[in-house]
Amino acid sequence: MKAVILARGLGTRMRRADDGAALNDAQRAAAEAGVKAMMPLEQGRPFLHFVISALADAGVHEICLVVAPDAAAIQRHFHFELTLRRVRIAFAVQPEPRGTADALAAAEGFTKGERFLALNADNYYPVEAYRGLAALPGAGVAGFDRVALVRQGNIPLDRIRHYALLKTGPDGRLVDVVEKPDERTWAAMGDEALVSMNLWAFTPAIFEACRRIAPSARGELELPDAVRLAIRELGLAIDVVPCKAPVFDLSSRADVSTVSALLKGARVVL
Repeated sequence: MKAVILARGLGTRMRRADDGAALNDAQRAAAEAGVKAMMPLEQGRPFLHFVISALADAGVHEICLVVAPDAAAIQRHFHFELTLRRVRIAFAVQPEPRGTADALAAAEGFTKGERFLALNADNYYPVEAYRGLAALPGAGVAGFDRVALVRQGNIPLDRIRHYALLKTGPDGRLVDVVEKPDERTWAAMGDEALVSMNLWAFTPAIFEACRRIAPSARGELELPDAVRLAIRELGLAIDVVPCKAPVFDLSSRADVSTVSALLKGARVVL
């Protein structure tokens, strides 16, 4: 199976200096450049190595990184500085930062009409979540248990309150993605509502949805809007795969030391 990793983000939060965030010179340089995915962690390995190795562990060996036009250093790193044994890395360029749906659409040629996984470059997802999505016959989304995210990973509850919740129907399929729910909505959906960490399995129908959405209030073409359109107008059925496991989130400088410790000793084979 193939995977598309959205690595075009501007890294705005990572660029901000966090009080008490002790970084070495290489980490500070990566933070100032906003390239979260290439943040050096355990033994100097970039965070993205861990993400890609976990995908390979799940049987996903063809990977496309969606990057900015000025990402020559990342392309050089994967094409010339490494010996890749388990994965093949391709690149797709998103010319301007026009949102996550636009970023995904940049990789349409790579997918060649096949099902594929889509994920963030700054999250380390559990292998079992990849496997669960890969085993589906169609589209799907990983729904994470909020208790596991808080207790087993590095994501505090107040950060999760800003994430999207998944609204499901009686058949266990996705009905809606509820972004940044307010207090009333959070309470109404209940403690069992699963959290979206932007890990998906998509069919080619998602690209049609990405082309048909309008810019959001932020002026961006956003993936949750494309998902809603795909469900409501294209009839795309999206299964929700529950996952009681942590996601390691590399959002800011304050996350670097914690995520590095959580990944200490992790086997990385690319």
